[in-house]
Amino acid sequence: MRGLDGEADGRRHDGEGDIDGEGGPGGGDRYGTGRRRRRRTAKAASITAAAGLVAVGLSMAACSTGGTGSRDEGAAATKEVAAAAPTPSPSGDGAQRSDERVDPIELLKADPKIEERFKTDLKPCVADAYPVDASYGNLTNAPAPDVVVNVMTCGDAVGIGTYVYRRQSDGYENVFMAEDAAVYATIDRGELVVTKQVYAKGDPVAYPSGEDVITYRWSGNRFTQHDWVHNDYSRAVGDGEAVQPAPSEPPAN
Repeated sequence: MRGLDGEADGRRHDGEGDIDGEGGPGGGDRYGTGRRRRRRTAKAASITAAAGLVAVGLSMAACSTGGTGSRDEGAAATKEVAAAAPTPSPSGDGAQRSDERVDPIELLKADPKIEERFKTDLKPCVADAYPVDASYGNLTNAPAPDVVVNVMTCGDAVGIGTYVYRRQSDGYENVFMAEDAAVYATIDRGELVVTKQVYAKGDPVAYPSGEDVITYRWSGNRFTQHDWVHNDYSRAVGDGEAVQPAPSEPPAN
């Protein structure tokens, strides 16, 4: 056992002596007078440096997953994705369809389905500004965009007529019209949506009692009703006594 203990002790002192380099175990002073303390200092510095590298690594990981540094990293990633993503090129057909525009006033005045009295009353509100809105879109699968024209009053901007025109070989054809009070039509994902305000007796123009929303789809060579929704508005607005609106019946197809 003494041999084992001595061997272990000898190895310890010999190792320290080799590190000290001063020739013998005496050079490896246990109490810090030789290079042994410097070895511990170097080892501590190595551990400190490794810990610093780990901290830097964790900080970089935090930047990539969140935290205050994520904005810089996120911006760089976004730029890389944007640069890598191909830019879609517009098709020639789509560009041609979107560029086509018509004069809605000329369409209305040349329309044989519209009464002459209505055409005569259609006048500019100010200078050459007519109370007319025009929308373009695909409703009838025609080679050119369909045109939805809404005519309004100058003072209150209340719709008084809506018309849909489809491109034909010799011009535009009126394929839909609704000449009612407070009517307005829009294009919604290939469908024609017509909104009609419902007024009860005594309702001011700004406060209708409700509305009918009717959706039409193109079928064959005409529009057919696809959906109908009625909305009643709150009567807790405006002045005066609340008036109940008359019940609205779904329009016929």
